[in-house]
Amino acid sequence: MEPGSIRVLVVDDHALHREGTRRILEEYDGLEVVGDADSGEAALALINELNPDVVLLDIRLPGINGIETARRAHRHHPDVRILVVTAYDDEEYVRGAFEAGAAGYLSKAAPGRELVEAVRAVVSGATVLGPSLLGALLARGDGASTRLTEREEEVLELLAQGLHNKQVALRLGISARTVERHCDSI
Repeated sequence: MEPGSIRVLVVDDHALHREGTRRILEEYDGLEVVGDADSGEAALALINELNPDVVLLDIRLPGINGIETARRAHRHHPDVRILVVTAYDDEEYVRGAFEAGAAGYLSKAAPGRELVEAVRAVVSGATVLGPSLLGALLARGDGASTRLTEREEEVLELLAQGLHNKQVALRLGISARTVERHCDSI
């Protein structure tokens, strides 16, 4: 293991996806896949054992689903960053993941480089929402409960571009704490 490398746990019920993700991540310096799991229960056990920096977590898993896995992991290991990587872009899943403590949500259709950037971003404290998901969420914002303010949309768009909270704050001329509040509202 390289000193200072980002330790990643990959959780997906498809072996091919776990192996492919491992290969993508290990092509980049500073990233190390320390383990993988095919269920929520196995993921929680490995989080306890390995204490990774980031967990790449699918939504649909046998047994405990990804959202509940994220909730439990975040409750017991708040420093472990959770990046949901899934094929599902349903608004309920996205909201559920963030409410459970996820730091990011990325589509499995994203290119490998985007995954690597998202891993690095969540470790540094940023919130990540893949660009394809941003468009889908904004397009569905037809109900009052899902309407974002103009400022929230600006924050969301900048986060989707991969900017960190502090960078968003600088770009918009607001404090990092205000950005965090907008993230909570979003």
